[in-house]
Amino acid sequence: MELWPWLTAALLLLLLLVQLSRTARFYAKVGLYCVLCVSFSAVASIVCLLRHGGRTVENMSIISWFVRSFKYVYGLRFEVTGRSKLDVDGPCVIISNHQSILDMIGLMEILPKRCVQIAKRELLFTGPVGLIMYLGGVYFINRQRARTAMTVMSDLGDLMVKDNLKVWIYPEGTRNDNGDLLPFKKGAFYLAIQAQVPIIPVVYSSFSSFYNVKTRLFTSGTIRVQVLDAVPTNGLTDADVTQLVDTCYQSMRDAFLQLSKTPQENSDVNEPAIVPAQ
Repeated sequence: MELWPWLTAALLLLLLLVQLSRTARFYAKVGLYCVLCVSFSAVASIVCLLRHGGRTVENMSIISWFVRSFKYVYGLRFEVTGRSKLDVDGPCVIISNHQSILDMIGLMEILPKRCVQIAKRELLFTGPVGLIMYLGGVYFINRQRARTAMTVMSDLGDLMVKDNLKVWIYPEGTRNDNGDLLPFKKGAFYLAIQAQVPIIPVVYSSFSSFYNVKTRLFTSGTIRVQVLDAVPTNGLTDADVTQLVDTCYQSMRDAFLQLSKTPQENSDVNEPAIVPAQ
C-alpha cells in the first residue's frame, strides 16, 4: 500500500490547520522550536568539539551564533539599552527575569564574553541539548538536594574569580509569565558576596503581547532589554543578603513594568498634564 498519498494528505491537513487555527499555529511553532534546539545543538556540538576539543566557556560564542539565528525564524526583534554595561573586565554575576522557552534567545542576544549559566541538573540529560550545554561550560545544580547545590555554588564562586568568568543566573528559579516578577531566591546573591563581585541586573520586557501559553498566542514581536547599573558587593557579608535581594528586586521590577508598557502607555505617562486656564 502506497503511503505517500496519506502522508501528503496529512501534511496538507496540517498546513490547513496551521492557517485556520491559532492553537495549531502555536503548537506548530513550539514544535519547530524544539526541533531547532535539538538539531542545532547536535551540529553545534560537533563544531565545538572540532574547534576546542571539549568543555570550555569559549564554546559559548559558537552556541550564541547558532541560537541567535532563531530570532529570524520567529520574527523577533530586540531593542537593547545599556549593553556596554556587560563589558566589564572582571568577573560578575548577571541576573535576569525568566519568562519562557524564548529566554534562551534573549540571553544569547546579549551574552558577554566568558559567561556561563547556572541550570537545573535535569537539562544535562536532554540529549544533544544537554551535551551542548555541558560543552559550553554550563554549571548544573540539583535543586532537590540543597546541600549539593550549595557546594556547587561555593566551588563556582572560587572558580569564577580564578578563571575570570561571568555567571548568568535566573533568581526567580523558574519560568514566570504572570506579568510580574516572582520573589528572588538568594543563591545568586550569596555567590556574588562570596566572590566579592558586582551584580549586573538585566531586564526583559513581557512577552505576553506575542507569546502566551494560556491563549496559545505565538507571533512575531519586539523584546525590549535594559541592562541596569552594576550593584557592588565589596565589603558585604552574608548578613547583607536580604537587603541586597530587595534592592535588586525592586530596581528590576520597576524596569520590567516600565519596559512592558506599550508605547502609548509610556507616552501617556511622560506627557505633561494640561492645566485648565484660570
